[in-house]
Amino acid sequence: MPASALDRGWQDPRRAVSNGRIRGMKPRLVMVAAAGLMAVVATGASAQTRGVTKTEILLGSHSDLSGVAATYGVSSTNAAKMRFDEINDTGGIFDRKIRFIVEDNGYQVPKAVQACNKLINRDKVFAFVAALGTPMNNACFKDQFAAEVPNLFPLTAARSMFEPFNRLKFYNAATYVDQIRSGINHFVKEKGKKAVCVMYQDTDFGKEILEGAELQAKKLGIKLVETTAHKPTDQDFTAPITKLRQAGCDLIMMGTIVRDTIVPYVTARKMGWTDVVFVGSAAAYDSVVGAAQGMDGFYAMGLTEMPYPDSDVASVREFVERYKKKFNIDPNIGAVYGYVGADLTVTGLKNAGADLTLDSFIKGMEAIKGYKDIFHGPEINFGPQTRQGANSSFLAEVKGGRWTRVTQPLGF
Repeated sequence: MPASALDRGWQDPRRAVSNGRIRGMKPRLVMVAAAGLMAVVATGASAQTRGVTKTEILLGSHSDLSGVAATYGVSSTNAAKMRFDEINDTGGIFDRKIRFIVEDNGYQVPKAVQACNKLINRDKVFAFVAALGTPMNNACFKDQFAAEVPNLFPLTAARSMFEPFNRLKFYNAATYVDQIRSGINHFVKEKGKKAVCVMYQDTDFGKEILEGAELQAKKLGIKLVETTAHKPTDQDFTAPITKLRQAGCDLIMMGTIVRDTIVPYVTARKMGWTDVVFVGSAAAYDSVVGAAQGMDGFYAMGLTEMPYPDSDVASVREFVERYKKKFNIDPNIGAVYGYVGADLTVTGLKNAGADLTLDSFIKGMEAIKGYKDIFHGPEINFGPQTRQGANSSFLAEVKGGRWTRVTQPLGF
């Protein structure tokens, strides 16, 4: 708008109106001019929504593309891109194409903070989708929410992903605490385990596992026999396994991801320690873990079907085929989470309507009811006060180098 118009007070329609008229205009033109002015103001407000133009919606993510959790990070962001590409190939959402920017956090908090700052301040993305890592997400929240950037379906099941309530947080599955409590409840009540122990990463993620074990032990009236903590980058687990064995553990709950799941379990078995059950959270429910040599008999809590090419579920087989055709590699469970997160985001964007703003998007997300993904995951529902879409998980076991579901959804 020209400076002369601003000088005359046109930047505020209330200053341009006197006694029911727009200054300098004849009465019969007042209504038409006022309507036009309000339309300009409304269009300007819509145009100011960060990351949104008439032709594009800019989304971002920070994930591990090079560190200890890269098997999750690469596959999840690949699958999210795939889902967004599918939407773009059909014309986008209300004629807007989705552009997805992914930054490597290396599963390190300082790198995650740098990545978040870039996405928020330089790229000015509309929302984060499928960001990976409990401590990495937590470290970004303050600046992210100050800029009013939603955090959607992160690859972590920490309760901080939806608690305390913040309208910008959306998470769609059971928490680590829920999962671990269900696993302990099953093995103590159904399998007679008595000496419960915990091996966990000394991170925000690992402490969620420990807390879940403590809560369920208290509910069952038992005490945790022993705990050990380690760094995500540790490679030798002989000492902690020896400590747990000497404590007489018969059930070990694992706050681990991929490599720090495989090495301790194989170490224990090589030491001849076979009268103990190891159970991981959904973070350990990964095809790499299942296929690793010596992992038969390991348990983990699962949220959806594993994406095997010969899955009994037709929609899973079709997904695997599309993913492999696009990326020339088989997907793992991280790809499932990334795809579902992207599809839920698309659902919210569609619900928001053509006039996409932060407020309309939040309402679009809250309108999601009875959502079912293609991987036989739990039904997902959100609402004005509901930011955790589902909370059930089941027990799976490695048999013959692959994951097999062995229970129905468990409670505690």
